[in-house]
Amino acid sequence: MSASGPNILVTGSTRGIGAAIAEVLSGRGARVTGHGRTAAVDVLAEDLGAPGAGGRLWDQALERLDGRIDVLVNNAGVFEAAGVDLPDADWEAAWARTLQINLKAAADLSRLAVRHFLDRPGGGRIVNVASRAAYRGDSPAHWHYAASKAGMVAMTKSIARGFAARGVLAFAVCPGFTMTGMADDYLASRGGDKLLADIPLGRVADPVEVAAAVAFLALEAPASMTGAVLDINGASYVR
Repeated sequence: MSASGPNILVTGSTRGIGAAIAEVLSGRGARVTGHGRTAAVDVLAEDLGAPGAGGRLWDQALERLDGRIDVLVNNAGVFEAAGVDLPDADWEAAWARTLQINLKAAADLSRLAVRHFLDRPGGGRIVNVASRAAYRGDSPAHWHYAASKAGMVAMTKSIARGFAARGVLAFAVCPGFTMTGMADDYLASRGGDKLLADIPLGRVADPVEVAAAVAFLALEAPASMTGAVLDINGASYVR
């Protein structure tokens, strides 16, 4: 990474975990370009649900960051229900959309990041925001979400194993339920007291807690940690 501070692209940075990641990284001296549905200062607009969106976003970010990206944080994702009783066409569309946004766009961006890192001294880092669902699964209406996050973890490990010797490091974090909206609405929509009873810590995670782990991996984690997956779920699932 550059001594002047790393250039970092964070997807899905306009709210929740992504906004916290961008804020924490910026506070640590990084030059952060974010991504969302609408363009703003330091935020690039791109619909990751569209084929080829990852490549378009990468090109925009590279231009914004003067041709150098040191760290890619793949955070953008959707959590949308798709029950088994859906009509076939709706089921197929739900799976295609979730896999495109949560996994394929992240894979496209990661591929471009790896190629970019290999072309310059110092390598680079990729941090993928996956989910507890990658390991313990999710609800009967969210197979596609769990599958996409499991794919992200496998992708992370593959990148780490394939390119560590050439300075490309890859990490993932797996949050459980995270407070990304109003507390009462969040808990009510996900089972309230039943949800909390499944978390030994007694509360859901704060986005800043996830952001702190991402910042550590992006900026400080020793190279020997490449391939690591950090759980942030209040001991609701331990491996």
